[in-house]
Amino acid sequence: MESGSVFSRRAQTGKRRGPRGLRSALSNGSGPSEGKDLLTVAAIPAAGVTRLLALAARLKTLRRRRALHQPLRGMTLGLLFEKPSTRTRVSFEAGMSQLGGQSLFLSAADIQLCRGESIADTARVLSRYLDGLVIRTYDHAIVEEWAREATIPVINGLTDLCHPCQALADLLTIKERKGRLRGIKLAYVGDGNNVANSLIEAAAQTGMAISLACPSGYEPDPRIVKEARAAAAGTGASIELVRDPLLAVKEADVLYTDVWISMGQEREQNRRVKELAPYQLNERLAKEAKPDAIVMHCLPAHRGQEITAGLLDGPQSVVLDQAENRLHMQKAILVELLSGRGAMDSGH
Repeated sequence: MESGSVFSRRAQTGKRRGPRGLRSALSNGSGPSEGKDLLTVAAIPAAGVTRLLALAARLKTLRRRRALHQPLRGMTLGLLFEKPSTRTRVSFEAGMSQLGGQSLFLSAADIQLCRGESIADTARVLSRYLDGLVIRTYDHAIVEEWAREATIPVINGLTDLCHPCQALADLLTIKERKGRLRGIKLAYVGDGNNVANSLIEAAAQTGMAISLACPSGYEPDPRIVKEARAAAAGTGASIELVRDPLLAVKEADVLYTDVWISMGQEREQNRRVKELAPYQLNERLAKEAKPDAIVMHCLPAHRGQEITAGLLDGPQSVVLDQAENRLHMQKAILVELLSGRGAMDSGH
């Protein structure tokens, strides 16, 4: 068992130099202490991902038994969201409560940021009141600034670049359904957005094969792909980008898609729908995957747009498991970061 936080190994080695969007202060030594924050999946060592998955599964079992497990008693988590949310907000609030702590939700309009107070001043003050912060924002550099300035753990609740909590929860769902991660083929079809970026990082850390079919102009972040391919050399993972969705889903174990119009892209709706239409996840594509392939979508979904209702609501769909596992994985993240010790050491 590793000592300390599961998020610390990358900082300890300091070998992986990512692009600015990925290079949190964890690796450049200029900001938060090592292992303090969760900004990307890539910042977590492979062994740390394995440990988080085990802890999340254990917390899920405890929850199913209605067993009292409150390692974060007396702690307060701040939720600072610049974008609306259903799953991220509710799962963090419920999770913190189940772990014995409490949460405090703040929109950007609720604090002095909207009047020009700096992130630095706000982060330093909130660090005196709270035990952790979840930031849901736009530019990834914003969450990095919060992490640099805050002395408490900062968790990326979504940026335009990455959605690490979603990808980690997805790993839990895949492992539950398939019994393993290494060697599993995940086919992602559609917009190469923040979820796709984090799934690429997750695949690289766990030895999965990920094949993404995205139209021109909708590819995942090339810096993330480059970094993930470098990491994949050590885990046996493969990262494949193709144009033809039929190639991506061929013999896949997991079929995955996400919305075509993310928050802030509403003005581009007509163009995006037209250009992404050939990339709908539908029954024709599903026939090319393995017969027992599971269908995933991080929700919210638009039936008849990026995915057909038949697949989303059909017997292969695991979308509700995905949504539930946000709770259990985020509880594992909170325990690791806020308690300063893994729940695996707590004797439960």
